[in-house]
Amino acid sequence: MRIMGLDFGSKTVGVAISDELLLTAQGKEIIERKEENKLRRTYARIEELILEYGVEEIVLGLPKHMNNTEGERVKLTMEFKESLERRTGLPVHMWDERLTTVAADKAMIEAGLRREERKAHVDKVAAVFILQGFLDRRAMTASQAVKEK
Repeated sequence: MRIMGLDFGSKTVGVAISDELLLTAQGKEIIERKEENKLRRTYARIEELILEYGVEEIVLGLPKHMNNTEGERVKLTMEFKESLERRTGLPVHMWDERLTTVAADKAMIEAGLRREERKAHVDKVAAVFILQGFLDRRAMTASQAVKEK
């Protein structure tokens, strides 16, 4: 089993996939979108990746504002979530993505990537941060459940 992490934006969708042990997230690609309202090719590519990697769950970044309010991007992301669930039949979990893009950019700066290179990879790296956060919480919750028994 693997889990897919997605960073859904107006022009791109960053994609990360977990390893089979659900320990680590690896960035796979950035799906480019020609128009914000055109998603057919985006869904098709996500479905291809689901089959290729044996994905059984999806984690989707929830773009709340820093003050925890929800704007137009949250509405669009929730519509994308519902469509993903219908099309794939897989559960889609929401993950608070506040500061993931900032963390991704900082990690790439520390790795010495130039601005142009960072811009080309930031959504994929943000998807890694979204998925890794979800995997870490899942592992911690499972560990706590074992200790309580």
